[in-house]
Amino acid sequence: MMKKKVLLFADFGIDDIMAIIYAYFEKNVEIVGVVAEYGNVNKKTAIRNAKYIQRNTGRYDVPLIGGAERSMIGDPPIYYPEVHGPEGFGGFVIPEDFQEDDNVFENFHQIYDIIEKYDGELTIVCVGRLTSLATSFILYPETVAKVSEIYVMGGTFNFPGNVTPVAEANIYGDPYAANIVINYAKELTIFPLNVTQRAILTADMVNEIDKINQEKNNQLGTIIKPMMDYYWQFYKSQIPTIPGAPLHDVVTLWGIFNENEIEYELKPVRVVTSPGSAFGQTIGDFRDFVQLAEYPVHRIAMDFNYDSFIQRVTEVLTVELNNQRYR
Repeated sequence: MMKKKVLLFADFGIDDIMAIIYAYFEKNVEIVGVVAEYGNVNKKTAIRNAKYIQRNTGRYDVPLIGGAERSMIGDPPIYYPEVHGPEGFGGFVIPEDFQEDDNVFENFHQIYDIIEKYDGELTIVCVGRLTSLATSFILYPETVAKVSEIYVMGGTFNFPGNVTPVAEANIYGDPYAANIVINYAKELTIFPLNVTQRAILTADMVNEIDKINQEKNNQLGTIIKPMMDYYWQFYKSQIPTIPGAPLHDVVTLWGIFNENEIEYELKPVRVVTSPGSAFGQTIGDFRDFVQLAEYPVHRIAMDFNYDSFIQRVTEVLTVELNNQRYR
């Protein structure tokens, strides 16, 4: 199987950081660019977090692009330190020797260059707010049309939201941007909360991953436990019986090369952009009718093979992480 060439859009909180660590060591994925934007943390922190992972993987060959700093709604973004920690790394504290430089990351045009470079071969995976991706659709429609496929972690269908009773965080953070992507994207696959919420890395699995990485003295591997423990504590405060924290963004990345392990449905989709209690809700028309709503039709993940997912993620975060650490 050919490696999937991925341009990753993320707002580097815990599950995004887990996703990029996973992606760098997953042999089926080749990250060819990273867009860091506001979302779980502000843009400046997101870029700094991406740089820290860059330093610890040595992947300076992968362009780092500054994405959106604020949403299309026009209101100041709301951040969630209780979920991802004040810095986005949960309980892990970035060492003091890691100095961030003050380079202004307004290099968004590099998205255009990357799409052109991998014309027809590129997979976009967006696991944060959709603001930067939507901006690409507005500025470079002909170029974005050359992307082979787009995967988005966001929304929730016939399942409660996590920010409001009906809305999921990535969509709620900028429903206007989500509406642009839903209306204009071709070959769009959505990994919604109702699926990703089940991609749980249990506390026992985290301890096992940590034990192996501690034994190997793997600096990158040992940040996983303090992040995931913090994440689990948040989830436990909301869902006391949950055995661990879900890897929303990791399962979306894993999904791009595991077609046979996922159940999909093609359904009409729309996003509620009008203010009120349904703001940011994703609506899928799942009626058993011949004639469904005339919304854009997209592919929605409905279920996945949990055992296969967990087995591969654990393998990558232990074996692959240590086999390839100095590449």
